[in-house]
Amino acid sequence: MENGFVTYHDLIKCGFKQHTARNIIRQAKASMVQKGYALYLNQRLGTVPREAVESIIGSPLNGDVENE
Repeated sequence: MENGFVTYHDLIKCGFKQHTARNIIRQAKASMVQKGYALYLNQRLGTVPREAVESIIGSPLNGDVENE
């Protein structure tokens, strides 16, 4: 997660179950659409800004998980 974006794979590495991680990404995408970023209406886009995820879960993500 060095680049500021998060996928559901990153959330699984942080300890979330797969279904929960996917739901967090969905909520983050919906939040970004409400903010005016229509790019996140794309179903195939599974990467969201780290700040959007942190606002949903209510705590900062650990920086030790890296994208592969």
